[in-house]
Amino acid sequence: MKKYLENFKLWLDSEVLTDDEKKELLSIKDNDDEIRIRFSSGLTFGTAGLRGTMKVGMNAMNVYTVAQATQGLASLIHKEGRASDGVVIAYDSRNNSELFARVSAEVLAAADIPTYIFDALRPTPELSFALRELGCVAGINITASHNPKQYNGYKAYWDDGAQLPPEHANTVYAEICKIDIFKDVKRINFDDAVAAGKIKILGEEMDNRYLARVREQLVNPDAVKKVADDLKIVYTPLHGTGHKLVPEILESIGLKHLYKVEEQFKIDGNFPTVEKPNPEYADVFKLGIEIADRVGSNLVIATDPDADRVGVMARTRDGGFRTITGNQMGALLLDYIITAYEETDTMPPLPYAVKSVVSTELVTKICEAHNVEMFNVLTGFKFIGEVIKNHEKSGEGSFIFGFEESYGYLKGTYARDKDAVVASMLICEMTAYYYAKDMTLCDALDKLYEKYGFCREFNVEIYMEGVDGPAKMAALLDGMRASIPNELGGVSVKTFGDYNAEVFIDVASGEHTPTGLPRANMLYFKLENGDVVIVRPSGTEPKVKFYFLVIAANEQEADTRILGYRNSLGV
Repeated sequence: MKKYLENFKLWLDSEVLTDDEKKELLSIKDNDDEIRIRFSSGLTFGTAGLRGTMKVGMNAMNVYTVAQATQGLASLIHKEGRASDGVVIAYDSRNNSELFARVSAEVLAAADIPTYIFDALRPTPELSFALRELGCVAGINITASHNPKQYNGYKAYWDDGAQLPPEHANTVYAEICKIDIFKDVKRINFDDAVAAGKIKILGEEMDNRYLARVREQLVNPDAVKKVADDLKIVYTPLHGTGHKLVPEILESIGLKHLYKVEEQFKIDGNFPTVEKPNPEYADVFKLGIEIADRVGSNLVIATDPDADRVGVMARTRDGGFRTITGNQMGALLLDYIITAYEETDTMPPLPYAVKSVVSTELVTKICEAHNVEMFNVLTGFKFIGEVIKNHEKSGEGSFIFGFEESYGYLKGTYARDKDAVVASMLICEMTAYYYAKDMTLCDALDKLYEKYGFCREFNVEIYMEGVDGPAKMAALLDGMRASIPNELGGVSVKTFGDYNAEVFIDVASGEHTPTGLPRANMLYFKLENGDVVIVRPSGTEPKVKFYFLVIAANEQEADTRILGYRNSLGV
């Protein structure tokens, strides 16, 4: 019998599964493809933890795979001799998130690891903050961020507040592979563990400590107050965890006119008003824009379900609304933070900023113009956290901002993950600053382009789903490695980078230089005209992402170049 069929039978015959779970498995008994997808292998535990669709099976998110992962994390903690330091757990608004969080707490309690869990859903960045605040060794966050409703995920964090480093993730995965998912996972009843003091509940007191640190990140505390009588902002949490703390922080800095998209304040893991709860997509702003047009607001803010990403639609001069992309918002916020520090003569010593390599080079130009050091890191906010940690160890440098093009931003060192709460606050402050100058964020962005050149960042995503999806993605990148193109869109390739081999290659001379970054499955093409093309598989979804980073004289020229590059790559 094939291995995946053996695994299917093992689950179906298990005495642990409920009748409903066995009924679900029986419903696919004649669907060989679905059985292969669910039982050929388990979910891989990596530096981003687990992520998958919610259903019964090894390769899916359910109480068994969540418990098994937590048992693996507990083994790592005991190996490190850190059990007494404890673990903190948070969860978002997705279906089953609270259940998975409680199951995780039960496993930790059974392993004699003190456990803290929030009394209700909380933003991802508050988990990072609480971990650091409580001095815990690790954290667990049950969330699939902005993925569609059928997904859920399990993010594991280490003692610095960032997601697990690769060596610890590898240890957890190795432990998971040793564990029988039904026989070797130990749990203790949640209520019994609370009564015994093994599990402690976190509530509003931690919220207040977190929000106090967020408020400290204001650059000009009077900016909103000066225009509070007139400034109007619309906000939606997209049915998620931003519903409480984002309004609280905005009102606390002086915003008087905050309009809520009430339909999307309803906590609902089915996300009934949107196809995907992703603030990168213009469709999620439809209800917010209707309110903005009615009340005369120039800005709509949306946070994703776990409130680590934030998106914005801003009013244009012709009265419509325009998406401010993640790259554009990163540039706007960094430029504003630097400008506000300079205008108030409060720039900290040796300022530095951090971005991912796939994010806009416009911020590099901004930093150069203001004598701010810029660091490039791999995709994943833990790498931004690593730069912060290294500077803290050395005692040199002042972190002023970090961001990724995927709508994630952080100011301050109280957390080590992207934070839509602090970002929403800073966006509000920045909007007020420009409002006082009779400018919208669109106007401010145009000014940046006038000063530094027009920048266009464009992404293409190719989905490769199904059981053979990973193999297809690997074959695509390996094919590009095997045959490095000499030109893209008629422009010569100057430098080819293979981050998996940790090397840059000068295409003309063949000279090799190290990337200086950890190994990652990512390819980099630097063209003669300075444009950059990057290719990498997503870490959370079955897709390959192509990034086009272009600096041109104008929008038309940028779009023409991107089309040429896409045609060369067949995407």
